[in-house]
Amino acid sequence: MSEKTLMGPWVRRFLLEHLVSERNLSHNTQASYRDTLTLLLPFAGKHSGCAIDRMTVEDLTPGIVRKFLEHVESVRGCSGVTRNNRLAAVHSLAKFIGMRSPLHIAWATEIRAIPFKKTAKNLIGYLERAEMEALLKSPDRRTELGDRDYAILLFLYNSGARADEAAGLLIRDLHLRAAPAVRILGKGNKHRLCPLWPVTVSALSRLVAGRVETEPVFLGRRHERMTRFGIYRLVTHYARLASKSAPSLAAKRVSPHSVRHTTAVHLLRSGVDINTIRAWLGHVSLDTTHVYAEVDLEMKATALASVDIKGLPGAEPRRTRLPSLMAFLKGL
Repeated sequence: MSEKTLMGPWVRRFLLEHLVSERNLSHNTQASYRDTLTLLLPFAGKHSGCAIDRMTVEDLTPGIVRKFLEHVESVRGCSGVTRNNRLAAVHSLAKFIGMRSPLHIAWATEIRAIPFKKTAKNLIGYLERAEMEALLKSPDRRTELGDRDYAILLFLYNSGARADEAAGLLIRDLHLRAAPAVRILGKGNKHRLCPLWPVTVSALSRLVAGRVETEPVFLGRRHERMTRFGIYRLVTHYARLASKSAPSLAAKRVSPHSVRHTTAVHLLRSGVDINTIRAWLGHVSLDTTHVYAEVDLEMKATALASVDIKGLPGAEPRRTRLPSLMAFLKGL
């Protein structure tokens, strides 16, 4: 049995050579592809009756891949989007093998013919001003840990950073003096600069005072770098506490990403143009940022109220003034 027949050497080359050296994909994409194969190969070995280390390329049949995708949705309880992400990794592996081994072109074609599932586009979730204020007031800032948690929540709201971007932030990435800003490493290993509000500068200055610039900004209880999972748990914890003063939070799924959406919607309401918001959040395309204009009910209501309907019986035009983001920040 040659190496061109065994699946193992192909997987090794795919993960270590193709994704890293040839395509230079981001760490998160590499991890996603790795996790897909970590789930797929044992599943395929069980259904083909073959040990993983002796599995051939042909043992991974299109039928097994389809069963795996059903397993992802029905047993693991993943969404259609996650199912499609797993399939994209399998497609990429099949393309990699097919382009380098003429013997497996037919196999690769069959695997890549497995279609993606059409999924409904869910509306993004974001917090209203009162809800965001309740979330920021939840940490007990009289304690060192509470002050740190407040700084994390405020930084997420200010920057619109993803959880892993906040977790990977180093002290040297902060510029807290003249023209305060933060340098964030985002998707595709691209950096972006985001301005910091005075209240954020104050919170971060207390947090990093006297520390080495190569240290992570946000540390856990054991003074180790926080992970994105730790930041996720922190946000959900304070969302539950905040729901006592803002009951509407109980019906919402609050996460670091919904705080990111909140940043975009609040900036948009305050009159910031869509292209600036795109750069603020690190979106590659404006199409991604335009979704915030579609979901903001307050702006839609304002637009509706500004329409002249004097000719309709019993109707009077109303104009609503949007609250200023800076006015909200002064209350923090």
